Amino acid sequence: MGTRRVLGIDPGLTRCGYGIVDVAPDRGAALVAAGVIRTDAGVPVERRLLAVARGLDALLDEHAPDAVAVERVFAQHNLRTVMGTAQAAGLALERAAARGIPVGLHTPSEVKAAVTGYGSADKRQVAAMVRRILRLDASPSPADAADALALALCHAWRGPGASAPPESLTPAQAAWRDAGLAARPIPPRAP
Repeated sequence: MGTRRVLGIDPGLTRCGYGIVDVAPDRGAALVAAGVIRTDAGVPVERRLLAVARGLDALLDEHAPDAVAVERVFAQHNLRTVMGTAQAAGLALERAAARGIPVGLHTPSEVKAAVTGYGSADKRQVAAMVRRILRLDASPSPADAADALALALCHAWRGPGASAPPESLTPAQAAWRDAGLAARPIPPRAP
């Protein structure tokens, strides 16, 4: 199996993050593109959805990913926020399905665990590991783009067609483990 191109989507109606990576069979990854599709909150929702759909179409047409990874929508306290997130996620699912591109849904904790080795990592830790994995000079910005790149990496490493079984450590997880072990004091040996 050769290099896979994965498009990650961090759905949102105001800011829909996207990240595209090429992942080799050895799990090495390279950045292809990242950013956000933005819409103005003052525009009617149907026009905003159309703008997101057109942005997704342009990404799919230009980059021809082998797979699409979308953050699984979960209940939030703000109903308006979760509705916009769900609508944008639905668009990503539909646009990929219309082209016959396989889609994977991943929870935020699954993505954090895949990229950092810790399912409760914060956004700063996720962005730092994405930077390290992709060998970037700076963390991807805005956070929506970094989250989308993390989704793409998670899917490439753990989703259908991944090059290694989900239980094996990713390069990021091994680095996280090694850093944690190096920071722990070694207990004295019992006599």
